[in-house]
Amino acid sequence: MARNVARPPLVRPTDPARPARSAPRGCVFGALLGAMVVVLALSGCLLSGAVSALLPGGSDGGSSGQTALGGTTPAAAATQAPVATPLPAWTGQQRLTFLLMGMDSDGGSVSTPNHTDSMMLVSVDPVSKTVVMLSIPRDLWVNVPGYGMAKITEANFDGDAFGYPGGGPALAVQTTEQALGINIDHYIRIDFNAFTTFIDAIGGIDVNVPETIDDPTYPDANNGYDPFYLAAGRQHLDGATALKYARTRHEGEGDLDRARRQQQVILAVRDKVLQLNLLPGLLLKAPGLYQKLSGDIQMDLSLTDALRLAQLGQQIPSGNITHVVIDYNDVTDATTPDGQEVLLPIRDKIRALRDSLFAPTGTDEATLRAAEGAKVAVLNGAGVTGLGQATADWLKGQGIDVVQVATAGRSDYAQTEIVDYSSKTHTAAWLARAFNVLAVTPGSDPAAQVDIQIILGADWTVPITGSSLH
Repeated sequence: MARNVARPPLVRPTDPARPARSAPRGCVFGALLGAMVVVLALSGCLLSGAVSALLPGGSDGGSSGQTALGGTTPAAAATQAPVATPLPAWTGQQRLTFLLMGMDSDGGSVSTPNHTDSMMLVSVDPVSKTVVMLSIPRDLWVNVPGYGMAKITEANFDGDAFGYPGGGPALAVQTTEQALGINIDHYIRIDFNAFTTFIDAIGGIDVNVPETIDDPTYPDANNGYDPFYLAAGRQHLDGATALKYARTRHEGEGDLDRARRQQQVILAVRDKVLQLNLLPGLLLKAPGLYQKLSGDIQMDLSLTDALRLAQLGQQIPSGNITHVVIDYNDVTDATTPDGQEVLLPIRDKIRALRDSLFAPTGTDEATLRAAEGAKVAVLNGAGVTGLGQATADWLKGQGIDVVQVATAGRSDYAQTEIVDYSSKTHTAAWLARAFNVLAVTPGSDPAAQVDIQIILGADWTVPITGSSLH
């Protein structure tokens, strides 16, 4: 049974493990469209020639990095994040996974310190031409690296409020990666103002409301109530109504039902955008939309990659989009010592869900691990003579490149720990299963001579000769 831990006081992080991401040249409306393309599950109706025509000098947005639509100049955009390491260009062949964060800035900027109101992973596989959408409940109780246990929505706030390198997005990405064991390539932060403005720009959306919603306590902007009623059946929603539909917690499972409605809205927008007669009108509205949405969208995807994703999106049928919510099959209710009602992840269920949704297609895991070429160190922290070497020999038999065997700094580790210094996700995931480690710890030592470090604890015994894990 998971242990509830009270969250310690907030402090600045002392071990940032994920580098901040650099800001490219201004992408203007092209970046906005690129962001919306990803957020709307790759609507795919935006052609590179038409979008490029809107950009000053035909700029393609430069190399991958943070794009902040909160300023009118490249310099303004560049102030959104510290000096950073550029992201590698997308080849168009590997899976890309995005963390989408819905924000309610209450009149501020998307980069103003705020808790995320909604979080969703969108993963695009160009080989199988499939998309996975996974909604994450706001109350998921996780470790926020450098800050301790908290609801997952805290990560973005802490990162922005306390000067974390890369800000809220970097800490939110790192927290989600560690909590779910999923490598995340990019992030997008969108304020609800962008959500409503874009839906109004496409003329609203049509959704099938499964049951009547009557929420007399839907909050307004002044700490009061704005009662919300929506009859069951097929309804046409403008931006403001669509936002209420996506956010209300009128009954049922609360945030879990809300996450399903959010996915429904996203897919409805995708259907609307894919109408062939919509693109000319959107292009005419481009300058005005950009002005309205300045400051409401921030991402680290280059315009070039966004346009490639848009073109890919045209080839992805609706039947190839899987949308899933982390629900009570995967979590359990709990109350922390300080009275917070939270959702504790059921690790085995989360792991199984992750593997079923994000397993690579077309290539087996052993091949992917071999391609990573991870160099692994084994440190004996269990105080058992010979355990380190015996473990190294077993790992080598499984195809793992063990380059170091040593004694840990202490010999009283109760549980085995795995530290990943180089984001070798396939190898790290395999090792986590092999050693029954719930979460791999991201490493932060730039001088590390290995990619992954295993510190053996008293819980580990070497499998019998000839056994393996696949």
